[in-house]
Amino acid sequence: MPDTFEGTALQNRTSAGQGRLVGKVALVTGAGTGIGRAAALAFAREGAAVVLAGRREAELQAVAGEITAADGRAAAIPTNVSDEVAVAALIKGTLDRFGQIDAAFNNAGVTSYKPITQLTAADFDQVMATNVRGVWLLMKHEVEAMLAQGHGGAIVNTSSIAATGGTAGLSAYAASKGALDAMIRAVALEVGAGGIRINNVSPGVIKTPMTAVLPNEALAPIAAHAALKRLGEPEDVGDVAVWLCTDEARFITGQSILVDGGFNIAGLR
Repeated sequence: MPDTFEGTALQNRTSAGQGRLVGKVALVTGAGTGIGRAAALAFAREGAAVVLAGRREAELQAVAGEITAADGRAAAIPTNVSDEVAVAALIKGTLDRFGQIDAAFNNAGVTSYKPITQLTAADFDQVMATNVRGVWLLMKHEVEAMLAQGHGGAIVNTSSIAATGGTAGLSAYAASKGALDAMIRAVALEVGAGGIRINNVSPGVIKTPMTAVLPNEALAPIAAHAALKRLGEPEDVGDVAVWLCTDEARFITGQSILVDGGFNIAGLR
């Protein structure tokens, strides 16, 4: 799957109006690396203007540069998603720059991998602030903008297989992702009449900076257990998030979709 643009291919596709999101505006948080970066590039390949948000401006600018170098449209807005003032400014910045917001991929997240006896309350609060409060704030302001526009929209959040499975050392992280799965069911019911769809992608183990710190001896058995016999690539998840924002997924809402290469087929763990 593509990790960078082929400039000519992007130009030809968007100029011919062939992208599934031509004329749309997409917001991606955690867009500087990993799954967020892959999704941002995929949104742009489909013709959308992309707003890139996250904490590290240099990484966001690098992705924006990839998009604009291939004649796509992109803007980087550094944002702390746990801060409501910053989130409101992000949505306003998106509207000021591109005039609308049609799709959002709320992907920014953090983890803390320790036994519960070694976790501190500060560790727990940090995970919840980004993974739950941050997503809740983003959805709140995204929904408000989409309702005001009056033509619906699609929102996707990044959950995890940890929401329904079990992994020692992930008590805070798993709780945060379980909260997201419950949250979208309520919000989907609230906003469906306004033409807004809310879904989650639930990745398995994906080759991102978050997993790069793990040794191969820990990752190899995971790959071997998956039906597809490999770890996931960021594009495997990013492409699903983008698809959920297209009209091809127009009758899907309130769902958390596993993207795990078949890791959990034999049972949640």
